[in-house]
Amino acid sequence: MTKRSYKTELGCIACDELGELGAGKPGWLVDNPNLLSAIDTHSLALANRSNILILSWSDPDSSRVKIRPELSVIQAEHISAIEWLVFDDVRLIVAGTSCGFLFFYSLRGDLIHRQMIYPGRVLKLRVRGVKKDLIQDTSSEEFCVIMPGVIARFDGSDIQNMLQKWFQEAHAQFWGQKPKSEDFENSYGKLPHQLWNIGKYGTCADAALTGIMPPPLLEHQSSQHYYCAVAVGEDAVISAYRLSEDKGRSLVGAILSKVVPATVSTIASFSKMIWRSEQTSPKKSEQKPQSFARASPLTCLKDHPRKGEKLTLSPSGTLAAITDSLGRILLLDTQALVVVRLWKGYRDASCLFMEILVNKDTASTSSTNCELVKSDYCLCLAIHAPRKGIIEIWQMRTGPRLRTIPCRKGSKMLQPSYRFGASMSSPYVPLEVFLLNGDSGVISVLNRNMDS
Repeated sequence: MTKRSYKTELGCIACDELGELGAGKPGWLVDNPNLLSAIDTHSLALANRSNILILSWSDPDSSRVKIRPELSVIQAEHISAIEWLVFDDVRLIVAGTSCGFLFFYSLRGDLIHRQMIYPGRVLKLRVRGVKKDLIQDTSSEEFCVIMPGVIARFDGSDIQNMLQKWFQEAHAQFWGQKPKSEDFENSYGKLPHQLWNIGKYGTCADAALTGIMPPPLLEHQSSQHYYCAVAVGEDAVISAYRLSEDKGRSLVGAILSKVVPATVSTIASFSKMIWRSEQTSPKKSEQKPQSFARASPLTCLKDHPRKGEKLTLSPSGTLAAITDSLGRILLLDTQALVVVRLWKGYRDASCLFMEILVNKDTASTSSTNCELVKSDYCLCLAIHAPRKGIIEIWQMRTGPRLRTIPCRKGSKMLQPSYRFGASMSSPYVPLEVFLLNGDSGVISVLNRNMDS
């Protein structure tokens, strides 16, 4: 009787260009904290502190693309996060830096846009589909930038409009002169976004917007949206905030927005008068971050010496898997803000949500024309425990462990970025988890069927 592997090999990424990223040494993919990775349905992006390499794992003969962003040498700026943005057949790679900048690149390595978000290190870039409203069943896409104590949100439609302008300009200049490259920030205008300070309980190591939430009590109804943000970090294992789109909705916020700038301006003028400061005004090209919108703390969990490390969000945003420094994994209900499940003994673990077809016979009879729909799949959590050398699949929320998959050393779980417009696509594409082994270069996908 053959032993089930529960995974299917898809291709191999082995190539000479990987040597520049450290390939060839055992554990090069997982032991280097500065080596970043992001996967698409057919491509893989790898980055170190200064370079990005894009290669195809489905077509080994395709050309590789190397991107070297223009980083500040004086500030020792380096790449700190990468992620894919997928719009139908158009794909972009986005890089965040240690100085708070975002770089948008085409697959040919062309710089599309560059923008400063906030001074600080970009920890993670997140893309997901969300509901536009609590009542209407309409969806949109959002792109979030996570920084220590700060979170920024971009609407997917604004990024699409920027991309469309770039394509129009590129087409118009196809027979003309090449565009100048000295001012990428103002080429297509600054991408609008919301910015919040979520550092009341200390700087966060990871965070995410979980979705739309109702307004606070005694707050009059309006068209403004309120978002729920969950953060993990050193001071507070878990903290949650209500984020408002408006910068001055409350009476206290309105008073502070008027009093604080006036006070600061008066103090600055008084100090200049005393010290007769002759400092020149900052350059016009110097970018300043926009002011924070209102963030109201909801709750926090402090349990010293435990520290929150990583956060993984389910597709709907209603569940979050959180790993901590004591080897525990907490399953958080992001709507009730209650921990509903706990796993122990998983140090250095990583988690990803996936969807598995549990009962194939029942699903085939419930789906028309043998086309599977979302309801045919059940949500599961894949836990990679590198110290144990296994991947475990647990059914959500309180279901059993469905599989235990052996996993070789030097492996890393990856998941493709959310595809813009995926909520309207047909047939339904379930959430999958890929496994990349750096030592062999083989990339596999965890099977979605229980009988395979």
